[in-house]
Amino acid sequence: MLLIKRNIKWIVVALLAMAVVPLLITTYEVISTENRSVQFLGNYHPKVVFLVITYYFFLFGLGIFWLVRQLVFMSKLKNEKMKAELMLLKSQVSPHFFFNTLNNLYGLVAKDPQKAQELILKLSDMMRYSIYEGEKNTVGLREEIDFLKNYIELHRMRYHKDISVDFICAVDGSRKGAPLLFIILLENAFKHGVENLRENAYIKMNLSTSENEICFTIENNYEKAENQSGIGLKNLKRRLELIYPNQHELTFSITENIYQAQLILKQL
Repeated sequence: MLLIKRNIKWIVVALLAMAVVPLLITTYEVISTENRSVQFLGNYHPKVVFLVITYYFFLFGLGIFWLVRQLVFMSKLKNEKMKAELMLLKSQVSPHFFFNTLNNLYGLVAKDPQKAQELILKLSDMMRYSIYEGEKNTVGLREEIDFLKNYIELHRMRYHKDISVDFICAVDGSRKGAPLLFIILLENAFKHGVENLRENAYIKMNLSTSENEICFTIENNYEKAENQSGIGLKNLKRRLELIYPNQHELTFSITENIYQAQLILKQL
């Protein structure tokens, strides 16, 4: 078997060479005789003709088999590449969030140890979810909602100012979706809105489900126009392309000092 694999190229060459021989003989007969036409394999015994024709059918079948195998291989390769890219994108979600949180936790440890301990517990719960649930293809929307609520509570403990965060949920508890998609939009709302505003900062979120859709809308105010297309949003757009190809809508709108994002996941 190993010998066949090593010499597969020469085996293919030999099979094709054998197939060319009858064609070469017929071509020679056409050139060397005065006949205007020559019947293919007309001067050979019927059994020889049958074997040659059978051999051509064998080569044709072998070619079809090889083509199908190549298509299957390319499909598997594409799927494996997509899975590898998704795993990489998922691994980028957690560090992007935890890096920012740990930076704030570092300064909080000396100022308010008790609040720092509560923050660490919240962070631990979120890390557990991100590591174990984030690796799954789909999670329950209820679990994703709890994750978002923990994130909100974690930020409430960080800031020394009033933050208005309204989160309205009207979802079917049995529905599922890809994990760690909404968190990127929520993180952007905190990063570009709450963190830069001294007062009257707010975030409004709405997560709802219909028969064939999951709709997440988030709105926040901000002090000045900023470019919110960082690594988080690029990550989100690429994940949506891979997980929900032609089955999602991600839109953004800016009105004065109001920034709104809407993500619709279509489940047909």
